[in-house]
Amino acid sequence: MPRKVRDVLRAGPRERGSVTAETAVALPALVLVLAAVLWAVTVVDARLRCVDAARAGARAAARGEALNAVRETVLRSAPAGSRVVVVPGPEVTRVDVSVSVRPLWKSAAPSIEVTASAVSATEIGVFP
Repeated sequence: MPRKVRDVLRAGPRERGSVTAETAVALPALVLVLAAVLWAVTVVDARLRCVDAARAGARAAARGEALNAVRETVLRSAPAGSRVVVVPGPEVTRVDVSVSVRPLWKSAAPSIEVTASAVSATEIGVFP
């Protein structure tokens, strides 16, 4: 039998339970790291949804759709509670989407403002 395995099997009463104590110390740190990772994934998801929504809105506005229809297009794919600003122009149309993202759990962590903008060339004959 290898020496290390034999030493573990012969562990005295002082060494028993050391794994439990080490786990009890490390577990809160592991939970904190997991919470930070989940929070980061939530923020990145909101950012990607804002980018997709802004692009869809800019394409719709550049085609000459009504501003209410553009807002509906954006809000369908944007995160809940998003704010939308549509700025049509003769050369380009700009859509800004922003949302405040809060942690899923109740904590003192601050909310993060996520924004995205998209610009699309306005089609000829759309803007008066």
